Amino acid sequence: MPPADRVIRFHRLHQSGCFVIPNPWDLGSARLLEQLGFPALATTSSGFAWSQGRRDNAVPLDTVLGHLRTLAEGVRVPLSADFEGGFAVEPAGVARNVTAAVATGIAGLSIEDSTGDAAAPLLPRELAVERIHAARAAIDGSGTGVLLTARSEGFIVGRPNLEETVRRLVAFSDAGADCLYAPGIQEVAQIRAVVKAVAPRPVNVLVGSGFITVAALAAAGVRRISVGGALARAAWGAFLAAAREIAEQGTFTRLGAGEPFGSLDARF
Repeated sequence: MPPADRVIRFHRLHQSGCFVIPNPWDLGSARLLEQLGFPALATTSSGFAWSQGRRDNAVPLDTVLGHLRTLAEGVRVPLSADFEGGFAVEPAGVARNVTAAVATGIAGLSIEDSTGDAAAPLLPRELAVERIHAARAAIDGSGTGVLLTARSEGFIVGRPNLEETVRRLVAFSDAGADCLYAPGIQEVAQIRAVVKAVAPRPVNVLVGSGFITVAALAAAGVRRISVGGALARAAWGAFLAAAREIAEQGTFTRLGAGEPFGSLDARF
């Protein structure tokens, strides 16, 4: 399917209902998720970073762009990019990098407002809004129609202030974001408050554990559900458990829990 058609399909997914957009970390995991019937996929900065032997947010822009191109060309469903903070602080840099990202064939991308600085983990609100304006202008200038998601990171960087989070998300919506996302919110009442505040814009909720169900999130008005690095963590958890058993006990029982060779090989 041409990239333009995948962009159209991605926008349509956000118009009604509720869908899960899981997060693969490489082409193999992306193709398996596509085979399972998920209608769209999203990259994970942490999952990809770990696969490269790096910490989250420590992968160079050029490497990320190559990763986006590989996944976008390797699956038929729409792919949204976890584009971190746009790999720049100033709006002009965000715009330049977003322009490069949308040329990879992705159908969506997200920009977040975190800094990586524990003492001041969120960008000033005005600057954060300017960055979303810049991303919006870059997408519009590209003519691709790529769907823009704006993220406010307060709940996962130690600033869990619902009022400020809502204020930022509303401002991001006004700046041209197509979808709003506040990772880390888990209370249904807070999720409903976000949905109500930015309506009719769709809201993405991050689920990294079994604290809720798809049905409950749909009932709360959530349009999109992602899992971030949780699938990658699940895979690494099984890998480490099996490897630790070998290293520490000299036994191999956990290897028997793996997916059969023939099953996996047939999927590729």
